[in-house]
Amino acid sequence: MKNIVIIGGTKGIGKAIVASLVSNNNITCLSRNKSEFSHDNYSHIKYNSLEDDLPEIEFVDCLIYCPGSINLKPITNLSIDDFRDDFEINVIGAVKCIKKYLPQLKNGVNPSILLFSTVATKLGMPYHASVSVAKSGIDGLVKTLGAELSPKIRINAIAPTITDTELASKILRNEKVIENMIERHPLKKILSADEVSKMAEFLISNKSSSISGQIFNMDAGIVSFKS
Repeated sequence: MKNIVIIGGTKGIGKAIVASLVSNNNITCLSRNKSEFSHDNYSHIKYNSLEDDLPEIEFVDCLIYCPGSINLKPITNLSIDDFRDDFEINVIGAVKCIKKYLPQLKNGVNPSILLFSTVATKLGMPYHASVSVAKSGIDGLVKTLGAELSPKIRINAIAPTITDTELASKILRNEKVIENMIERHPLKKILSADEVSKMAEFLISNKSSSISGQIFNMDAGIVSFKS
């Protein structure tokens, strides 16, 4: 069984990843939200990535950093603090976790790191300035650390299109909006958290032992295909 640390594992994609991995792995979940999940292989530690010191964890084979933000505004309405906040949540939070648990990962079994980007770094999308800037930092981090930490530790990222989670609920606010979003994607769908969790499960498994430094678009065709 792997020892997996998941930051942000009580909602959305992170929650789905916990559910898909917990039967065969030891999961330590760090999140600011109370956890209602219960399993013999699961423990939860209350943690706010913007405020708290990371807890000591003895064994880490895999680190998954899930926190993100959807702060969609025109550039005229975005403050400098908006950019700082998105960068803190997405990039600085991930860097803090990697630096904290890097010694444990170096001693881990087939160790790997998984981060989350967005299709907005590849596709020019109005109102995505702050989140696109932040997630572009994740893309750069994955490429750089992929080279720096090889061959011992692998690192990859998933870049999902809009996913049906609580975080996206303000965007997917009614059936008409959901229909429009589905229609925008060449595969005529949006993502579910379970779909993303299956990709995450693959990327931290031994089946992906030759993959590192990559950002995987789960885009339902919106980046890959010309509409």
